[in-house]
Order: sequence, then structure tokens, then C-alpha cells
Amino acid sequence: MSGDAPLSAAEKTLSVLEALADHSRIADIADASGLPKPTVHRILQTLVRRGFARADGRGGYLGGPRILSLAGRFLQRLDVAEHVRPTLRDLQERTGWTVHFALLSGDEAVYVAKVEGARPYHLASRVGMSLRLHCTSIGKAILAALPDDEVRALARRTGLPARTERTITDERALLAELAVVRGRGYAEDHEENEAGVRAVGAAVLNHTGEVVGGLSAASLVDLADAPSDLPQLVVRAAAEVSRALGAD
Repeated sequence: MSGDAPLSAAEKTLSVLEALADHSRIADIADASGLPKPTVHRILQTLVRRGFARADGRGGYLGGPRILSLAGRFLQRLDVAEHVRPTLRDLQERTGWTVHFALLSGDEAVYVAKVEGARPYHLASRVGMSLRLHCTSIGKAILAALPDDEVRALARRTGLPARTERTITDERALLAELAVVRGRGYAEDHEENEAGVRAVGAAVLNHTGEVVGGLSAASLVDLADAPSDLPQLVVRAAAEVSRALGAD
């Protein structure tokens, strides 16, 4: 990178961050950013401390959870949810249930869209609220798309706190549940996150095939007169949202 005036510290950091999207090795990031390797290394260490990068264990670097967190918050303001809202609304109309769309943000997910159900009640969820992954249908759908060793690492970082008496709080039990989720293609929440509420969720992928979030249909248990094809409707909607985000 060249120019008449020296690059500011902010410009150097942004150059490294942009290069990190396509490269992991310091040498490659230095080439792409036009910065010396020592400068790149110093900036990467700062990004790691702030959660914008993480070491990959092989001498390279990857984007960190803070990027996803900020992306999730910015996406709310950029209204990516509006781009997929027709799909969410269609799912709500077909099921009568409340529909949620959430994006992965570090070790949690964040609701970025909600379409209220047809019933005269509102669930406590709201846009901007974060949700645990081990006890929600969206969260379990996300976890099921990850390797077991990543799930174990997350469980040990965050713990598996009980939200209700039905919450899965044992790591082995969670892994067994996720194996079931992988096999059928969707996850269920039977009052595991909130007493009296059940939900069906499926993962959402991006253009690289990486899981970036999920969507769900939720209802009060006492009023959960679900259509017989509810899981298939949720899976189909998640696939449509994934395609809208560039997935193949």
C-alpha cells in the first residue's frame, strides 16, 4: 500500500483487518496490506486482545468473535432482517407461531428480527436480546452445525447454566442431543429456555457454507397447536434465508 502521506494507525489497523478476511498467515497479511511484518504482528496482537482476531493454533490468525458481535449489531441497523422478512412473515402465516431470526455473536446469538404470532400474546423475546446456545432451538441448531470439539470448548467457556428445570446442563447429554439434531435437520426447545414456551429451529448458513445464525418458530406450550409439517416449514424457511445470505 502506498501514498503521499504516511498511513495513520487507524488506516494500518483497518488494512490488517481487511487482509485478515482473506488471509491467515502474517506474511500474506503483510503482503496484502503493504505493511511490514512486525507492524502486522503488533496490530494482530491488539486485535486478539480486543476480540477482533484469534490465533488458529498453527501460527496464523482468524477473525474473532467481536467481529461477529459487531456485525450482528450493525446488521440490525442495516436491516438485513428486512431482506429476509418476507420469508419470516411467510413462516409466521403458515404456522401462526412467533418467528425469530438470530445471528451468531461470539458464544451467543442475537435476535435481529421477530414476527409476532397470530395469537393474542407476545413472547418475552425482543430484537437485540442475546440467547444462550445450549438451551434454545436456534442455539442448538447452530451448535449442531459445529464439530463436537468446538461445542465442548464453548461449553467449558460458558458453562451450561440451567434456565429451567428442563435445560440440558450436562456436556455429554448436550452432544447426544446435537447428534439427534444433525440427523433430522432441526432442533427443538421443550421449555428449556423459558417455562411454558416451546420452539423449533434450524440453522442459517452464509455464502461460504458456515453457520451464522438460525431461525425458529415458537409458541406457548398450552397453545402449541402446530401444523404437522412445522419442522419441514422451519427447515425450508432457514434454507431460503441462507440462500438470501449467499449460501449455495
